[in-house]
Amino acid sequence: MNIQTVASKLRQVRETNPLIHNITNVVVTNFTANGLLALGASPVMAYAKQEVADIAKISGALVLNIGTLNETEIEAMKLAGSSANAHGVPVVLDPVGAGASAYRTDTARGLLADVKISILRGNAAEIANVVGREWSIKGVDAGTSGGDVVELAKHAAAQLGTVVVITGEADIVSDGTRTFAVRNGDAILTRVTGTGCLLTSVIGAFAAVDSDLIVASVAALTAYGVAAELAAGKAAGQGPGSFQIAFLDQLANVTAADIEKLGRVERIEQ
Repeated sequence: MNIQTVASKLRQVRETNPLIHNITNVVVTNFTANGLLALGASPVMAYAKQEVADIAKISGALVLNIGTLNETEIEAMKLAGSSANAHGVPVVLDPVGAGASAYRTDTARGLLADVKISILRGNAAEIANVVGREWSIKGVDAGTSGGDVVELAKHAAAQLGTVVVITGEADIVSDGTRTFAVRNGDAILTRVTGTGCLLTSVIGAFAAVDSDLIVASVAALTAYGVAAELAAGKAAGQGPGSFQIAFLDQLANVTAADIEKLGRVERIEQ
């Protein structure tokens, strides 16, 4: 996968302006909507079970995020997911905090059982707990276990039959056969709540314009990471609040040329 192909996907998102249906959590709703708008996608936040099936079927992608769970939203997620599956709409799942409680873990596994998930995006601890591996978690953040993240991504992708994205110091993308590492981003992302959740929705925006979900995921991670690096440079020394605003600006201003210059994508052969 060459960097020009990766960069071209950003142009496609902006030219297509895909509608992204988000059933996400209350902490990140505003940030997610603004981030998608800045990037060039069109967000819709629809949660009522009376309408989610209708919204899902006309969307470019459906994003499910279990960050603030309740039974009503879980039912809505399953209804929306079933509709998306029936209409060929890719579904992206963010299993926020899987492993922190049995309820979260069971919910993530239940969604994977009931809905055909196109892309599963989480940190190492979340993905590990979804597939029954031991990995520490603190709240909704990954702990440290010394595990092999590349092996975990490949194993999870093969077990679940989906593309798996594990984000961290390096972001790993695998479908069980093809595996890539994206080495863009900045550590200050971890000091702003919702950056992982927004990333999941950005992956949805790229999945809406490319049916090769490995390419879509790599392109989304690279564009997002490059925008974060540019924002960190502009907000250097000012703190996470200034970074958050600069990051929204850079999601709007990052170019394909920036991605070609700064993108760091590696095919992993193992």
